[in-house]
Amino acid sequence: MRTELVSEPGDPGRPNEDFASVGLPASGQGGSLVLLDGVTPPPGDVGCLHSVAWFSARLGGSLTELSVTRRDLPLAEILSVAIRRTAEVHAASCDLSHPRTPQATVVVARWSAELVEYLVLSDSALLVESPTGEVTPVLDNRLDLVPRAWLATDAIADATVRNKEGGFFTAAADPSVAARAVTGVLPRAEVRALAALTDGATRWVEKFEEGGWGDLFTLVRKEGAQALVDRVRTLERDDAESRVRLRRSKTHDDATVVFVEY
Repeated sequence: MRTELVSEPGDPGRPNEDFASVGLPASGQGGSLVLLDGVTPPPGDVGCLHSVAWFSARLGGSLTELSVTRRDLPLAEILSVAIRRTAEVHAASCDLSHPRTPQATVVVARWSAELVEYLVLSDSALLVESPTGEVTPVLDNRLDLVPRAWLATDAIADATVRNKEGGFFTAAADPSVAARAVTGVLPRAEVRALAALTDGATRWVEKFEEGGWGDLFTLVRKEGAQALVDRVRTLERDDAESRVRLRRSKTHDDATVVFVEY
C-alpha cells in the first residue's frame, strides 16, 4: 500500500487550519483517512476562545481514533460522536450557538478487505479511482448553490444559510449535521486508489481549470501530492491580481492532499 500526505499553510505566518491523517488498525486489516478544512472566520467576535486550528485538530483527532477503533459504527455516526465530543470540551467557555463558532469541512474514508466507506461534508473532495483508471469525484455541492457575494460580504445573510436548511452544512457544534453528509459504500474490488483534497488543492481544477479530476489524480499518482500543491501555488502567484475574478477570497489557501493506493 502507498500512502502520501501533504499539508501546506496558505500563509507561513498563520497556523494551518487543515487537518489530515491516515489511520491503520493494530490488526493491520484495513485503514482510514481523515481530512478537514477549517473554515476561516471573518474578523470580529465568533463566540469562541479557541482557534479554528485547535478545533480542526480536536475534531480530526477524534475522527481518526473512532474510524479505527469503532469499525462497528457507520461513518455518519462516527462524525456525530466526534462533533459531540469536541463540543463538550469547550461548551462551558464558548458560545457554540454562534454561526461562526469554529467549524470545518470533512472527508472520511475507511476500508476493509471487502468494502470502502466514504463521507463528505461541504466543499472538500474525495476522488475514487477504479481498477480501470476511471476517476469519480464524491462532492457535496451545496455550497456552490449559495451566492458567493453573501458569504463574502454579508454576515447576516451568511448566518441564514450556514448550517441551515436550504443552505450548506459544515461540522461545527451540532452532531445532527452528520446526517447531512454525502455517504456511501463501495466494494473494495472496485477501488484502486483514493485522494482527499481540501479546496486549497482542488483550485487546480475548480478555479484555475488546469484539467479535470482525472488529470489531477494522474498528476498526484505520477508526480506526488507535493507537485500538485506546488503547481497551485505557482498559479496563485501568477494570478494574484485576478483573484476576485476567479472567486478566490484570498491569494493562497491552506492546501492538503491525502493519497492512498491499495
